Amino acid sequence: MSELHPIVAVTGSSGAGTSSVKTAFERIFQREGINPAVIEGDSFHRYDRKQMAWEVEKAALQGKTLTHFGPDGNLLGELETLFRTYGDNGSGKRRYYVHTTKESKRLESKPGSFTEWQPLPRDTDLLFYEGLHGGFMGDEANIARFVDLLVGVVPIINLEWIQKIHRDRAVRGYSAEAATQMILRRMPDYVHYICPQFSRTDVNFQRVPTIDTSNPFTASEIPSNDESMVVVKIANRRKINPDYRYLLEMLQGSFMSRPDTIVVPADKMVFAMELLLNPVIERMMERRDQAVKQSAA
Repeated sequence: MSELHPIVAVTGSSGAGTSSVKTAFERIFQREGINPAVIEGDSFHRYDRKQMAWEVEKAALQGKTLTHFGPDGNLLGELETLFRTYGDNGSGKRRYYVHTTKESKRLESKPGSFTEWQPLPRDTDLLFYEGLHGGFMGDEANIARFVDLLVGVVPIINLEWIQKIHRDRAVRGYSAEAATQMILRRMPDYVHYICPQFSRTDVNFQRVPTIDTSNPFTASEIPSNDESMVVVKIANRRKINPDYRYLLEMLQGSFMSRPDTIVVPADKMVFAMELLLNPVIERMMERRDQAVKQSAA
């Protein structure tokens, strides 16, 4: 961890809704005048789309499973190096993974490929990571130890599957059967490498539908925010020590389910994130400013 070059990581599996957290942080960064170095977790996949398909088939012939959830499908050592290097001196390298045709025009690379590695911009205020492995700890790497604020986004599993299937069909052109097979193939890695990260987070946001999602594989639509609540668990009170009475007043329709847990309407999730996390980022920047002054003295 680093006061001079802090790292904020949002971790959540594919289709979990980490983009909502990204929106909340973008607002916080804009409001506080913060210049972040943004890292997309997909950019640390080991293989591009074509290579991954080939490696998955090769692994299957050997009786093995290869997924983006597990270490074999990712450059976790390189991600750990980035976090360590940024924490030491604010530097590092990043690239982008091109998901869509729209992105390919902006990034000048074809869909399913990576851009070239480039140095991070100079003089950024913090590193912001969004992806699958912000809280990873294992034989391959210990990424979590370098993170100053770790945020988990983890909808209940049936909702996660519904979101995953619908996104893969709409964005990537997969059939429902292909998306379902991917979920099944990923399950061991999900259990062993994704779930444990949510026991290391400082705060978790878990969206829970209030409608029937018993069979996610036949769901015709994703439950809307009006049909969902978000369970917010504060795991680290040393970093996040909210005024719950204030939150209950600001977030109409919310309630406390446990002393460390507040439940809010899903359409207020981004606002709840801002209320909870803005003070944490403010304190982080105050410590950074003090560290900068001390290093200059």
